[in-house]
Amino acid sequence: MVRILGIDPGLRFTGWGVIEARDNRLSHVADGVIATDAAMSVPLRLRHLHDALLDLGRGFAPDEAAIEETYVNRNGAATLKLGYARGVGLLVPVLLDIPVAEYGAKAVKRSVVGTGAATKEQVEMMVRRLLPSAIAKRSDAADALAVAICHAHHRASAAHIARATRMA
Repeated sequence: MVRILGIDPGLRFTGWGVIEARDNRLSHVADGVIATDAAMSVPLRLRHLHDALLDLGRGFAPDEAAIEETYVNRNGAATLKLGYARGVGLLVPVLLDIPVAEYGAKAVKRSVVGTGAATKEQVEMMVRRLLPSAIAKRSDAADALAVAICHAHHRASAAHIARATRMA
């Protein structure tokens, strides 16, 4: 069994989700959102995000973490701030000696829904179907669980390929 922390980074809202994967079975552990106050300076918001992710990492003790890659949008300032939050999301697991994988939004959607063009609503619906006990009150939390599910699927495929290669 492996415990996976999924992170959907954002400066205003960072979604997080923890699942456990055993073979091809997934189970929900917890999920939520880290919110920062837009009235605070960016460095203070990043510190809040860091501290909250550190507490999650220590509290849930994941074996691995996965984070969604940054997409570039029309607003350069927003993309840069998202990159700051993503940097914190990459750093904290590494500080806890937890390996981190990165997945693009389309790869996450393809892994969970079956198409890279899935809507947020479709992702949320499939997350709830795959993890029936998940509440995911915000789409950010559902997205983080989707990142964790994507990682579980990718690691299972890699393990299957490795076993097949050893047998050959």
